[in-house]
Amino acid sequence: MINSDTLLLGFPDYAQQALALAKAIDARYCEVKIHYFPDGESRIVLPSTLPKHIILCRSLNLPNEKLIELLMVAGSARKQGVESITLVAPYMCYMRQDIAFHSGEVISQTIIGELLAHYLDNVLTVDAHLHRVHDISLAIPVKHAINVSATKPMAHFIQARIDRPFLIGPDSESEQWVANIADHYQMEYRIASKERLGDKDVRTVLPIADYKERHIVIVDDMASTGKTLLAVVKLLAEFSPASISVLVTHALFVDDAMTDLHRANVTNIWSCDAISHPTNAIPLAELLAEQLQNILVYSR
Repeated sequence: MINSDTLLLGFPDYAQQALALAKAIDARYCEVKIHYFPDGESRIVLPSTLPKHIILCRSLNLPNEKLIELLMVAGSARKQGVESITLVAPYMCYMRQDIAFHSGEVISQTIIGELLAHYLDNVLTVDAHLHRVHDISLAIPVKHAINVSATKPMAHFIQARIDRPFLIGPDSESEQWVANIADHYQMEYRIASKERLGDKDVRTVLPIADYKERHIVIVDDMASTGKTLLAVVKLLAEFSPASISVLVTHALFVDDAMTDLHRANVTNIWSCDAISHPTNAIPLAELLAEQLQNILVYSR
C-alpha cells in the first residue's frame, strides 16, 4: 500500500476508473456521495474522517458542474485538516485558451489554473490540450504538475489488434504526438494538413502515399465534433483502404459524431478511458499509477 494515511476519493461519474487506479497503487478507496437538488445545487458528503493525504480522481469534461463539486470537496478536506491534496484528472478542462484573441476575452487557462492551484497541491493529467504554453506547471502552478502522454499504451493497443497499421494524424498539430506512437513499433504514418481557402473554407489534404488495402488508424488526442476526423476518413475512402479505425485519448464525440463516422465506414472507434465513454478500450490506471507514485513520494 502507498501509505495508510492516503485515501483515494472517486466520484460517481468516474468511479470505475478511480477504483482501478486505487487498486493499481494499492490505496484505500472511497466514493464521494453527491445528491442533486431540484435547483441544480449539489449536496456532497465525504468520509467523516480523512487522512493527511488524499487523491481526488475525476475527469473534468463537462467542467462547469464538476469543477464546483471538486473545489467544494477540496475546500472541505482542508478544513478537516488534510495536508496534501492531489488531483488526478485524465481530462483537464479549460487548457486550450492561453491568450486573448479579442479585446475583453477571458484567458480561461490562467483563471482555472490559478483556481485549482489555490485548492490543490499536485495535479496529474493526460495529454492536456495545450497550445502555446507547453508546460502544464505554467498553466497550473502547483507543487507538482504532470502532463503524461498516453502514446505508449495506445501504441501497444494498435500493435496488438491491427495488422501492419498505417497511422494518420489529422493535422499538423498532431505530428509529434503521432510520431511518438508510431516510433514504438516503427509503424508507418503520415500527417494530413489543412489549406485555408477563405475565412470559413478549410480543406483537408492527405500527403501522397499508398493507402490502398492498408489498415488505417487515424489517431488524435481528442475528438469533439469529429469533423476533422470525418474529413480525413472521406479522403481515405477514395483509396479503398482495407479498413479505417479511429483511436483518441479523449472521447467527447458530441451530437452525431459517432453516427457520422460509422456511416463513413469507419470500422472501429476506440478511446482511452480518460473520459467515460462507450468507446473506452484502453485503461490508463497503470500509466497514471506510475506517475502518481512519484508525485506522492516527493510530496511527503
